[in-house]
Formats: sequence, C-alpha cells, structure tokens
Amino acid sequence: MGNGVIDMMKEEKRNDAVWQGKCSGTVYIRGSECEGHFSLINEACSMFAHTNPLHLDVFHSVVRFEAEVVAMTAALLGSKEKVSGGQICGNMTSGGTESILLAVKTSRDYMRAKKGITSPEMIIPESAHSAYDKAAQYFNIKLWRVPVNKEFRADVKAIKRHINRNTILIIGSAPGFPHGIIDPIEELGELASSFNICLHVDLCLGGFVLPFARKLGYPVPPFDFSVEGVTSISVDVHKYGLAPKGTSVVLYRNHDIRKHQFVAVTEWSGGLYVSPTMAGSRPGGLIAGAWAAMMSLGEEGYLENTKEIMEASKKIERGIKEIPEIFIIGRPDMTLVAFGSDVIDIFEVNDIMSSKGWHLNALQRPNSLHICVTLQHVPMVEDFLKDLKESVNTVKENPGPISGGKAPIYGAAGKMPDRGMVQELLVSFMDSAC
Repeated sequence: MGNGVIDMMKEEKRNDAVWQGKCSGTVYIRGSECEGHFSLINEACSMFAHTNPLHLDVFHSVVRFEAEVVAMTAALLGSKEKVSGGQICGNMTSGGTESILLAVKTSRDYMRAKKGITSPEMIIPESAHSAYDKAAQYFNIKLWRVPVNKEFRADVKAIKRHINRNTILIIGSAPGFPHGIIDPIEELGELASSFNICLHVDLCLGGFVLPFARKLGYPVPPFDFSVEGVTSISVDVHKYGLAPKGTSVVLYRNHDIRKHQFVAVTEWSGGLYVSPTMAGSRPGGLIAGAWAAMMSLGEEGYLENTKEIMEASKKIERGIKEIPEIFIIGRPDMTLVAFGSDVIDIFEVNDIMSSKGWHLNALQRPNSLHICVTLQHVPMVEDFLKDLKESVNTVKENPGPISGGKAPIYGAAGKMPDRGMVQELLVSFMDSAC
C-alpha cells in the first residue's frame, strides 16, 4: 500500500514544470533534487521529521540547531560589531513573509510600550515586499507607500515627510525584490534614530550573498546591524542559504525588542503557554536541514557559490545591455537583474520566453521583467541570453499577443485605474486556484 502511494506521488510530480535552470529564483541549489547538497538536506530533514521545537524538554537537538542557525546568521549580519550592542537575538520562521510579519508586529507592540502609540503607522518604499501590506492588514497598521527615487532606491526625504507622531516603523531592503537594488540603509538608520522609531531591513534575498560579495571585493554599502538605527532584520535561509524550503530567520537588535514578539498565556485551562513565533508546532526537520546546510557549506562554500552567481549575474547584465531594444532597470547591486523596454511590449517578450520554458517575474511601474540568478542558472547564462535575443526579435518583427499568452492580462491590469477591481480579480483568482 505504501509503495502505491509513493508511485502515485511520483506520477503527480511528473506534471510539474521543468524547473532546472529556467526559473527565476524558485530553486537556489544546483543540480537535481536527488543529488549533492539536496541529498544532504533531504537526509537531515528525514532524520528529524518527527521533531517539534515546541517540546523544549524532549527535542533538545533541534532546539540547539535553531539557536545555532540564528547565531550563525546573526554573525554574518553584524552581531560581532561593537555598534550592534552585543545582544542580537532572533528565531527561525517559516519564510520571509512570517519573518516580516513578526518584525512588524513586534515593532508595533514595542512602540506602544515605549511611546504609547495606539494608532500605528508604517512607511515603506513602493519597492518593498508585499508582505508589509499583509502585515498592515493583519495588525491594523496604517500603511504609507512612498515612491522610490530615480535610481529606484528608497527616497529618504519622501519617507521623512510622512513621519508623524504615530509612526512606528520605516523599511529598507537589501536588495529590493523588484529590481535587485539596495536601499540607502545608513540614511534610513539615521532617520529612524533621529525620530526614535524602528527600522526593519529586508535581507530575505541578500542576507546570504552580500556579506560574501563584500569579501570578494564587490562594492556593498552598509546594510545590517553595523548600521545604527536598524532594529530588526529578516533573512531567508531557504534562498541563498541553500536550506530546505520553509526556513527563514528574524533578528532583533536586543531582547527588549524581541520580547514583544512572544505570546504568553497564563489563564488557559491547558496550562501555562508561551510561543515565540506565529506557529505553535514547528517542523524540526526543516530546522535540522537549515543547520546541516550551513554547517556543510561553511564560509568557503558560501564564498564560492557567491562568486559563481555574482559572475553569472554580471554576464547576464552585460548581455542584456547588448540588446538595443531593452534596458536594465537602475543599477543592480546583487544577483537580480530587471529589464524593460520603451519600443516593444516587454510582457510579449515574457510570453515568448515562457514558450521556450523560462519562468521569469513580471513587474509593474515600470512594466518590466526580472531574473533572480541562482546556482541553477550558472551553466545556463548563454542559453538565457540567446533565448532573450530571439524573443525580443520575434516581438519586434511580429508585435502582438500570442495565443494563450498573458501579456494582455498584465497590460490591462496595469492600466486599470480602479485598483479595487484589480484586487477583486486577484482574490477571485486565488479563491479558484487553491
């Protein structure tokens, strides 16, 4: 019976799209899911699949693994710098969104305790991740979305103009998801410090690349707890940390801030209860997989990986610049390259690329695409550039949507003035898809 279930699962898996080397982001580990680093984390996850760190007194191993993953991650992000204060602390979460949600909730409660703010507001650049919108809805926080500057970085002066007595939190990204550009974290830190408010830095993409890119000689501006004013950081271990999916870390400058993340219940008939993150039970297997990934790679492994993906990213950037019909959005700081066009419909280019098996991300304001470069793409750079050139030429010579393409949908959605209608369409789509 058991073998039959596995056979059924293998059959369903055959319906998945071919992802090796052709998906923006998505899979960050090189090779197939049954070899090399994959095999290591698969075995680690399996070994601890039965564990749950909620039971501190039973599963000492995964409790230790989590503490060490948090400590190792913090060490990458300035915890050993004197300016950090020496109290950096945090927890593992299920992903970047949960890390951001917890940081926002914690900032809200910390500011309420510290400054008495009961009608909280936060300010984000329009390039900040949509998880902040989710947090604003979940935690009843007024959200101000501020346009970025001409370089597609957070506009510090515009953010300052929105700060008032109810502001609890401002946001920076290193880099931002849309264009791979690092916000001016030092300036944001000065702003947060001067108004005595929180600053969260989203390092979900950059946390396991930027520290190593700097060591390799790439120009990387300050972005972590070495910057005064940064109160919390989110960083995904399941991206460039090469851990199993469902592993992220949220960090805080000190314990006085982090304690507002926890929920403690004293009057439940089930006994005294306290939980550090949104989930009560958590999968110890994923924590073990993250620990195994970080311990096996070490600094040398991450340095080598960063060298490969940074070089691949720069080759893609140079190749795109040689295609006259398209242009790079801003100046990419890391391993994510966004591009658009003033002469052809970039979403039609995306449809042609999709027909060639590529899965890129479609962006808006401005209309553009991006590829988030991973180890999967290192051997595929020339194929990507060849297919992109062909796709651009196809659209240039035969403009117009292709059958089954999504360009008309993206184009129409971007032009609809009633954003509430677009929101309703998205909700209806999700309701039918899951």
